[in-house]
Amino acid sequence: MTATTAFDYFVIFAEMRTGSNFLEVNLNALDDVACHGEAFNPHFIGYPNRDAILDVTQAQRDADPDRLLAAVRATPGALGGFRYFHDHDPRVLDTLLDDPRCAKIVLTRNPLDSYVSWKIAQATGQWKLTDVKRRKEALAHFEAEEFAAHVAALQAFQVQLLNRLQTSGQTAFYVAYEDLQDLGVMNGLARWLGAVARLEELDQSLKPQNPGAVIDKVDNPEEMAQALSGLDRFNLTRTPNFEPRRGPAVPSYVAGVDVPLLYLPVRGGPEAEVVDWLAALEGVAVEELPTKMTQKELRQWKRQHPGHRSFTVLRHPAARAHHVFCDKILNEGKGSYRQIRELLRKKFKLPIPQKSPDASFSRADHRAAFAAFLEFLKMNLAGQTPVRIDAAWGTQAQVLAGFGEFALPDLVLREEELAEALPRLARQIGCDASVAPQPGAPDQPFGLEDIYDDEIKTLVADVYQRDYMMFGFGPWRAG
Repeated sequence: MTATTAFDYFVIFAEMRTGSNFLEVNLNALDDVACHGEAFNPHFIGYPNRDAILDVTQAQRDADPDRLLAAVRATPGALGGFRYFHDHDPRVLDTLLDDPRCAKIVLTRNPLDSYVSWKIAQATGQWKLTDVKRRKEALAHFEAEEFAAHVAALQAFQVQLLNRLQTSGQTAFYVAYEDLQDLGVMNGLARWLGAVARLEELDQSLKPQNPGAVIDKVDNPEEMAQALSGLDRFNLTRTPNFEPRRGPAVPSYVAGVDVPLLYLPVRGGPEAEVVDWLAALEGVAVEELPTKMTQKELRQWKRQHPGHRSFTVLRHPAARAHHVFCDKILNEGKGSYRQIRELLRKKFKLPIPQKSPDASFSRADHRAAFAAFLEFLKMNLAGQTPVRIDAAWGTQAQVLAGFGEFALPDLVLREEELAEALPRLARQIGCDASVAPQPGAPDQPFGLEDIYDDEIKTLVADVYQRDYMMFGFGPWRAG
């Protein structure tokens, strides 16, 4: 396949620790795109320990940078390009900015995040991470003057890019660090470049090296906060979100036949209990409830049910993680994730038996396995594993955000209040309030109440800190 485009070549304007390696790897996964690394880095050509790009040596490039530009334009069988940082060879910058046949991609990241990541990489010597087990840890030391210089250099370069593009009537494709995990954005970039190829999935070889809140990554957080004058311009307590953006998942919605209620399920929550209640309220079998609707069919249902109410149900993160662990990973019943189960056993050493547990699987075994699963979830939600971030264990905050792409629920309930809340909802729409939801089947072989302790509490809160912050969850309580 060969790209058909208005562009002859492209440049990625980025900086260190902005995710440019990850962006390049995904672009190079397209058959008709070729990114040649940091082609104009003054210290090397393309990549460290490389001698040449497209038969142009570093010495030849330094003597005549236009020679390398011409070679990139003529990349055989693909649209060629490279990454360019603010401190790369300035002799080619005017050519790049003035050439409308050069596609400009601008990759940005919160400058405090990139600065701290850079400091950690300097301390550990680890600039890429392909195996989370080999991750090196260190705390950065925030230096106010150094950070101020870092921000000033980045901002000056960004202003220069914006001004030159405005005055020449060009547009760039802007990509934020968080967008790199969005397959749709990456394929949109491919389309904009004029590439024919598309990605079926994002590359999983590179892992985020330092997930977590930026304030937890420095050894002098108070000094850093004081240096930033108390203005949270850089969102110090924000935890980076590496989850894929989720769509509204309309086919999973469950509606009443005549009853004007629409249930928007959160995977891993009390789905069966709520659907059973809705069917009982309607007086029909579960199979008769409208579901697997398209957006068009759902709009029609809404028009046919004036005064309809839509609702969803949150489950405490500890109970949800434990239910998913038992239902999808530990036991091999219908609906379990057998391939993921095997991968967790073999690669992540999850201490669970090859088959579903038998009587020899003790309470202590169950607790140890669940704790190990939580450790896996922490890495998984940080984008550090090759396993998909499944909707069953992704954050509930991300699921609700996905609902908003079509229609937000007008009522958000909690599992522990369903016995009163669902009959009250039925009464509000003029239905039989005597129909109460029935409790679901207990988790097997042990319930969360059998293993919940301070360590499990801390692990869950660490994994799901976004949900705790968003919804105000406290410690889990049985019953």
